[in-house]
Amino acid sequence: MAPMKITLFDDYFDTVRTLACFRKLDGNDVTIWNDHVDDIDILAERLKDTEVLVLIRERTQIRGPLLERLPKLRLISQRSVFPHIDIDVCTRRGVIVASDQHAGVPSHATAEHTWALMLAAARKIPQQVSSLRAGKWQAGLGSTLRHKTLGIFGYGRIGGAVAGYGKAFGMNVLVWARESSLQKARAEGYATATDKRSFFEQCDVISLHMRLVPATRGIVTAADLACMKPTAMLINTSRAGLVEPGALVAALRAGRPGQAALDVFESEPLLDTENPLLKLDNALCTPHIGYVTHEEYEVQFTDIFNQIVAYADGKPINVVNPAVMDVLKAGPR
Repeated sequence: MAPMKITLFDDYFDTVRTLACFRKLDGNDVTIWNDHVDDIDILAERLKDTEVLVLIRERTQIRGPLLERLPKLRLISQRSVFPHIDIDVCTRRGVIVASDQHAGVPSHATAEHTWALMLAAARKIPQQVSSLRAGKWQAGLGSTLRHKTLGIFGYGRIGGAVAGYGKAFGMNVLVWARESSLQKARAEGYATATDKRSFFEQCDVISLHMRLVPATRGIVTAADLACMKPTAMLINTSRAGLVEPGALVAALRAGRPGQAALDVFESEPLLDTENPLLKLDNALCTPHIGYVTHEEYEVQFTDIFNQIVAYADGKPINVVNPAVMDVLKAGPR
């Protein structure tokens, strides 16, 4: 088969070409872009000859107006969920979307970052570092996690891993989730809340671990946050859309919960230094780096590149729009 024109977007630190799995693309014409662009004209120009597009998570929106200008595009290969891709337009235009949902493997990197945020916020590590750099000694008291109640909202792969960390640190783990996940949590030895309100009232730390789908969008409401203790902490390394728009800023200003640790935002990349979350002393924010480790990239891009190899062999895998196969059989668009 002739070399394919492959384009990869949003590789901010030019990391992907350093991965061992990058050799899977040997023999193809690969272009890697290290910046982030939203302008459709620029994106269309960059993709005009592209057959295979590689996406890093949800960094770039691939919608109808752009897809209509990409006559040579045949495959979008990525990993995880795909709310940023117009699947219906892809199907109509004969573009295969391949995305491994990694159902049985947790992102250990994200689970570890969740725990890092929890520790950093509880022990006020950023404030202590800033104090020392400013020529001052200790900057107040932190909090101990042991014997506190850790709430896991959404008991999936990552939620289960974080629950295990909590148990190892001597925390009392309490789970709230859909019924099937509650049953799994009980089977694995964790306590479950009787209802959503009591969950938010009881927990000292609540960590969100759900996929963002229509049923979970805004699932954490202003009323839920108002139930939290003034000493409590909310952690979100999943998706910002899980929280009702605007509710978290208002809640932090009101003091319930007392603090938040966040790795995700409603608009990314977040480059507006005037964003209220970045101005609040009780919000610890990181730039969506939960999955950004060499090891996690190796895992994720192995899957992404395997999808490209399978496509090149004429046997596409992890196809999320199977109806596209009928479109392709029907002939040219």
